[in-house]
Parts: sequence; structure tokens; C-alpha cells
Amino acid sequence: MILIFGMILPWNLKARAETKPSLAILPFFVERVEDSARGAVLCPLCKGVRQSSQVLPGSQNILTRLLYQKMEALGTFKVLPLEKVEAVLVSSVKKQFEEEPIPSSIQIGKELDVDFLLVGYLFRFEERIGSRIGAEKPASVGFDIHLLRLRDQKRIWDGKFDETQRPLSDDILKIGSFFRRQASWLSAEELASVGMDEMLKKLFGLKELEEGE
Repeated sequence: MILIFGMILPWNLKARAETKPSLAILPFFVERVEDSARGAVLCPLCKGVRQSSQVLPGSQNILTRLLYQKMEALGTFKVLPLEKVEAVLVSSVKKQFEEEPIPSSIQIGKELDVDFLLVGYLFRFEERIGSRIGAEKPASVGFDIHLLRLRDQKRIWDGKFDETQRPLSDDILKIGSFFRRQASWLSAEELASVGMDEMLKKLFGLKELEEGE
């Protein structure tokens, strides 16, 4: 038994509150254009067609850092340090991820002994040309994030973000989105961060993560 604010609670209730499922986040993979005429690429995990274009060098590291920060702030999981994930990932052959991404991801998850695994793919990361108040070319970002549950080896959640920022005059119906983007022209990193926030709001609660299909 444990005493909290004058109330006696069972010990197992405290233990359950302190227990979080473990999560490993793989560094983002960059997917290049397969069809140069259409600029289309398939997501290796969900097989969805994505619009691909320029990916600035190092931008996958930016998305990986953002995802780590946001998942840790979310507080739903016990997130493994990136160093531990990279140590296991280095020993794996990238070609295996390209040919069999889900089995390869599951194997990495097992080696890390985690409950869940996040796998991200970056398709486009184009920087804004211009300033916050006037851009010659807006930022454009496209990426997917997939959550795998190791217990039954299922992909249980998919997040997709694909946006090229546009002025409010292009679509007055998107005024809410315009102001969520600070009513200004964002950098590619800022646009990715806003998109990731919106994406993660749709992530399941802990109960659904543990029990859902």
C-alpha cells in the first residue's frame, strides 16, 4: 500500500502508473525518386505513393531529432537513447531494410528488447527561399512515420505529412492552418515540426496501443 494525498492506494496501481512501454526510434531513412517524370516514390512500409523531390543533406537528422524531442515530451513511452539504437542499426545491412523493411525493423526491435518501434521515411525536404514575410519559394516537406508493435509484429499506426506551404489567398478555407503556421513563411524545419505536432496528436492512447489491432 502507498499513501498519496491522504489516500491509501494499492501498490500495483502505483507500479502501473510508473510503468511505460519501451520505444525505439530508428533514424529517418531517405527515399529517393523512383519515377523522375512523376516525382513519385513508394513508402517501403505502407506502400503508399508519395511525392518525392529534393532532400537537403542532413535533413533526416533534423527530423530524427524533432521526433525524439516530441516523443519524450509526450511521455507515453520510455524512449531508448539514440546511441543504443544506432549501435544495433550499424550492424544491420541497409539493403535488408530496402527489401524487407518490416521484418528487418522487427528484428531490430527484438535486438533492442523494446515494446514498440517507430520507423520514419523522408521523401522531400526543400528549404524556403526568401524571408518569413516574403518567400520566392516556400518550404516543402514530406515524410511518413510508422509505429510497429513488437508483441504481435503489427504495424498499428501510420502518420503522413506532405505539405508545401501556401499563402492564405490560395485557400481561404485553410485559415486555421495558416495561423497555426504562425501566419508567416516557415523554414523547412519549422514546417516539419508543426506537421509532426499535428501528426502525433492522432497517435493512440496507451490503452489502444496495448490492446488495439
